[in-house]
Amino acid sequence: MNYWQIFINGYGYAGYLLHEITHPSWHNYFYWLLLVSVFFYGLELLRPWRKDQPKFRKDFWLDFFYMFFNFFLFSLVIYNAASDVVVNLFNNGIKALTSFDLQASNPLNGSPLWVILLVGFFVRDFVQWWVHRLLHRVPRLWEFHKVHHSVAQMGFAAHLRYHWMENVVYRTIEYIPLALLGIGLYDFFIIHIFTLSVGHYNHSNITVPGRVTGGIVGLLIGIAIAISAFDIHLLDNAGLGLQLGVVAGSALLGSILLGPVMKKIFNSPEMHIWHHAYEIPENRRYGINFGITLALWDYIFGTAVIPYEGRDIRLGFPGVEEFPEDFVHQSAYGFKK
Repeated sequence: MNYWQIFINGYGYAGYLLHEITHPSWHNYFYWLLLVSVFFYGLELLRPWRKDQPKFRKDFWLDFFYMFFNFFLFSLVIYNAASDVVVNLFNNGIKALTSFDLQASNPLNGSPLWVILLVGFFVRDFVQWWVHRLLHRVPRLWEFHKVHHSVAQMGFAAHLRYHWMENVVYRTIEYIPLALLGIGLYDFFIIHIFTLSVGHYNHSNITVPGRVTGGIVGLLIGIAIAISAFDIHLLDNAGLGLQLGVVAGSALLGSILLGPVMKKIFNSPEMHIWHHAYEIPENRRYGINFGITLALWDYIFGTAVIPYEGRDIRLGFPGVEEFPEDFVHQSAYGFKK
């Protein structure tokens, strides 16, 4: 198959996404995006961290539009076909030079689904962490990244306000290792929904104790074990009582064991608010707290900084006062000085 045909086939996604919108189901990305967004917006309304922040904060609807443009229209439709071409071109180039087929020889072939998901999640998040640092370190990329840092009031949808060029940078770098590891559309869907949820959480106007988030992670693991999901076959044909017991026990263990360290493992609103701080420590001119989903990379590489509770700190960057406030001008920003 030639590269043009691969490119054309990639636009089969357009029909796929139209079908998703008109046919709701549990494997439907469009409605998962809505469900996750409504859930975190509901938490913001019920238990806001910044109680004086308006329910419809500044630029709420702009960010809501970005949510569908970046995570739905551009990322999954416009850029998908080009990504397929890049991966095939890269793999074929390696094969022509070395006679080694990376896709056919990936170490995850035949692995259980839970292993593929776990490896795919860690690889993707690690790559994204370095890309995020790159966005802050390279002046030209920082100009694009300013769109995300132009948020004046933090809320769940701020997660998705970013320049469309970031999709190009992130997907170009992250998609190749994931595709070569054999991470398929279904695998990526599961990873994407989980990271979408954590991204919404760490941008939300809420604060949640570590024992609660640890219990939630334990609960999810318990449910996966109880219903034998993701090729986990520990409780095949088990009775309902045992299944419920495993779910409850897993949630309790998650709260006890993971609770005290959850905010060192996963990103959180208390940590991520400092990434958006208008003023950052002078010795950290290129930024702090770069974690996308996991916080542990920042702790490992020494970029984790939480000087004090940052609930009410000023957000943005020097010069944000003159930054464009509408989607069209923000989308064009960064291409000229």
